[in-house]
Amino acid sequence: MIIGRLILRFLLVPLGTCVAVTTALAVLVAAHWTSFLALAHADPQLQQNYFVALFLFGPMLLLVLGYSGLMMMLPAAIGVLIAEGFAIRSWIYHAINGGLSSWVGWSLISDIRDEYHFLTNPTVIVAAGLAAGFAYWLVAGWSAGFWKPVFRQEPAVLAPQQQRTN
Repeated sequence: MIIGRLILRFLLVPLGTCVAVTTALAVLVAAHWTSFLALAHADPQLQQNYFVALFLFGPMLLLVLGYSGLMMMLPAAIGVLIAEGFAIRSWIYHAINGGLSSWVGWSLISDIRDEYHFLTNPTVIVAAGLAAGFAYWLVAGWSAGFWKPVFRQEPAVLAPQQQRTN
């Protein structure tokens, strides 16, 4: 039983992490949508040829976002390990872990964030972290801890035997 839950944790935690990262990226894209459109409309030549724009700026953007994401995921991984170790299943804990981890990661990338417009607002970064933490809880956090069963079965209580009265 415990081995099955351990294997399940090895599947759910990475899946929850992928869902959390996707949710954080969706929040960041939604928050900066007008900036993305302004950037796309800034150069008419790039607007006509999206493939060239993606080919030229895609790898740079991928490296910057990848490094930023790694700096924000390292504190979150520590929080996930604590949640798994102590079987913390509170959605508040996971949401705060996401928000706090994104803020700590944002603080660690001070040399990059000043250079790029999309990383300057800490409110958007923390909101993305809160959403990511909640998304992680929906997938994997609600059943954290492989040693603690999710649904406990109460032992059957036997009724005391009635004494015979003769």
